Amino acid sequence: MTSTSNGTEHATEHATQHPAGHVAVDPAILYFGTPVVLLSSTNDDGSTNLMPMSSVFWLGHHAVLGIGARSHTAHNLRRRPELVLNLASPAVVTHVDRLALTTGRSDVSPWKARAGYVFTPDKFAAASVTPLESATVRPQRVAECQVHLEAVVRQVRPLGARPGDDVDAARQLNVEAEVTRVWVDPAIRLAGHRDRIDPDRWRPLVMSFQKFYGLGDQVHPSRLATIDEDHYR
Repeated sequence: MTSTSNGTEHATEHATQHPAGHVAVDPAILYFGTPVVLLSSTNDDGSTNLMPMSSVFWLGHHAVLGIGARSHTAHNLRRRPELVLNLASPAVVTHVDRLALTTGRSDVSPWKARAGYVFTPDKFAAASVTPLESATVRPQRVAECQVHLEAVVRQVRPLGARPGDDVDAARQLNVEAEVTRVWVDPAIRLAGHRDRIDPDRWRPLVMSFQKFYGLGDQVHPSRLATIDEDHYR
C-alpha cells in the first residue's frame, strides 16, 4: 500500500522479487512441459475419437489425465471407460497439429467456436493417420505413434473442486486409468531386454506453453538409474 498527498491509501501493482532474482507471476496456464498424447476413446456409434492432449503423467501402470469436463472425450469416457494413450514423437507432429482445433462434438461450445474449433467426426482422416485394432479395449490405436498404452478408466473426479461445490459444474476432470496393454515400436526397445524402452531411442513430443518441442540428449548421469528397472515390478 502507498499513501497519496491527501492521506488516502491505494494498492500498488508490483511483482514480488526473490533475492536471487525470481519474480512472482500469474500465468493463465501452467504448461511447463509435458508429453503429447493422442487419446483414443469410443464414440456413441462405435467409432474412435482422437483428442490431442498433454496433461498426463504416470505412476507405475496407472495414468492420471486432466481433460475438459465438457469435451467429447469426457462424454465418451463416462459412457465407455476405455481408452488408448498414443504417445507422439516429433516425427508425427504435423499429424497431431491437424487435430489441434477440432472437436468430436457437433454442438461446438461458444468458447471453442470463438477459438476457431470445428466439428470433425472422423479424426483419423483429419490427421491422416492409420487406425489399428486394440487387444484389450475398444478404441483403436494410431499406427504412426511409436507407443500405444491401452487402458481402462478406474476413477473420474472433478479437478479443483472444493467442499460444497457442485461436482457436475466442474470445468476439468481428473481421470485415473490403469494400463492393460503396452505396444511399442521395436526400434525403441533396449537392446538385450524384451520389456524395456531405450530412452536414447525414444524421443517424446513435448508441449510447453502451447508450443511443440522435442527431447534432446541426456544432460547428466542419473543416480536413480542405478536402481534396476525390474525392482519396480
